[in-house]
Amino acid sequence: MASAISANKAELIAIANSVASEKMIDKAIVIEAMEEAIQKSARNRYGAENDIRAKLDPQTGDLRLWRVVEVVEEVEDYFKQVDLTAAQKLQDDAKIGDFIVDPLPPVDLGRIDAQSAKQVIFQKVRDAERERQFEEFKDRAGEVVTGVIKSVEFGHVIVNLGRAEGVIRRDQQIPREAARVGERIRALISKVERNNRGPQIFLTRAHPDFMRKLFAQEVPEIYDGIIELKAAARDPGSRAKIGVISHDSSIDPVGACVGMKGSRVQAVVQELQGEKIDIIPWSDDIATFVVNALQPATVARVVLDEEEGRIEVVVPDDQLSLAIGRRGQNVRLASQLTGHQIDIMTEEEASEKSSKEFAERSKMFEEELDVDETLSQLLVAEGFQELEEVAYVPLDELAAIEGFDEELGGELQSRAKEALDRQNEAYRTERRELGVEDDLATMPHLSEQMLVVLGKGGIKTLDDLADLATDELIAKKREAPRRRQNADGPPMRRPAPRPEDKGGVLGEFGLTEEQGNEIIMAARAHWFEDEPEETGEEAAPAADETQAQEAANADSDQ
Repeated sequence: MASAISANKAELIAIANSVASEKMIDKAIVIEAMEEAIQKSARNRYGAENDIRAKLDPQTGDLRLWRVVEVVEEVEDYFKQVDLTAAQKLQDDAKIGDFIVDPLPPVDLGRIDAQSAKQVIFQKVRDAERERQFEEFKDRAGEVVTGVIKSVEFGHVIVNLGRAEGVIRRDQQIPREAARVGERIRALISKVERNNRGPQIFLTRAHPDFMRKLFAQEVPEIYDGIIELKAAARDPGSRAKIGVISHDSSIDPVGACVGMKGSRVQAVVQELQGEKIDIIPWSDDIATFVVNALQPATVARVVLDEEEGRIEVVVPDDQLSLAIGRRGQNVRLASQLTGHQIDIMTEEEASEKSSKEFAERSKMFEEELDVDETLSQLLVAEGFQELEEVAYVPLDELAAIEGFDEELGGELQSRAKEALDRQNEAYRTERRELGVEDDLATMPHLSEQMLVVLGKGGIKTLDDLADLATDELIAKKREAPRRRQNADGPPMRRPAPRPEDKGGVLGEFGLTEEQGNEIIMAARAHWFEDEPEETGEEAAPAADETQAQEAANADSDQ
């Protein structure tokens, strides 16, 4: 009997060691799982109402089983309580209120109990294994890993990473790349999430950061920080652009990334299934960087619109198709690389646009200032675009224009201010006809023209304005790309507008976020004017109510 018991003890410890080694988890977790399984089986045998504990010695395999009971004067729960007389039979110094141990004989696990214990142990071990996997990979986002393709399910590639499994979703794969079970594959860990079924490790081969990491592996200068990869844009499986800069004037960043006879860049190209990569020198001057990013096309000139974050690029007529690229690929990648929206036009189109804008501004000055065509064109040629510029520019700047003097400049400024007053009065009349309250006219940064736009948008009272979020008020409209001729076919189709493209009610006026916040807060000020001011003892209950409400909110969040 003794030999049988020792054999069972040895077997338990052997099982614990084997499982801990195979699953790469702490042996204490396996021992704890076994104890929990034995406790569950003992409760089935002695009654689930009992508070039964089990302790398995991790060295010898000795098993102790006991029931915990409370010493009370009058027993109400015979499973968890015992009177003082009975308690002192188990423990001489027992007294009322103590919790004492009532030893139990070891249980002989039947077939059902053994199966149940096995399930408990497996579940505990599985949970521990999942937690280990999550802890191992949770901080490895952005790291390139190598694994073996285990299976392909509904287009998603399951990759065996050794101690865990990752998934490359269909939209994160390189198009037309064949995934074969058993092949080795490299990918970037994009994110790791905790899940009921274990950690979800999401991999990607389509993200620009994957290409960045591959270059860092192939180009020692990038790994050492001598060369910095400042920006990257990809059309996975087709084409990519990277912007690089050298912090050592003696090292050419483009040449270092290309390598001897293209060896370095070709290693990355092969990993990316033949993706063509343009390596572009980075420049802090955005115009220069845009010119470089549009290679191999030749650029005639670049016009920046910093407020709108747009760039107009003028190219020779014979370079238009090359600059746009097949299905707009070249300009799209250049836009992603530079972080600016790029509009490409030919020199003829740029000339037509410039002439049209010149004529429109000249006509506006001619009508509003009541001057002849020559004088209005001269104002536009000097860079004046709006009436406000003429009205409020220092007088000496107007007088310095060839053919102007202070008298003419003063007269033009006077007429410009009168024209602005006429416009404001017209907007004021229209605003009132729309039913926009006068209270809105007292808000900071809002002109009469803006109030008209608000009225047309259904914003007519302070409450209407106060209910808006800042983005709903000032967000700029995101315009669809201009319609352009493809390099190899019909004009590009303008995509359908999305909700986020609509922008805020006043998005066209270029208000800053700070100005938008001031407007919204000023509109909300009247909400707090009617609240009674409480002092001394009267304020205390309100503070208590506030604290109670905050506590309730915290509880609900938890």
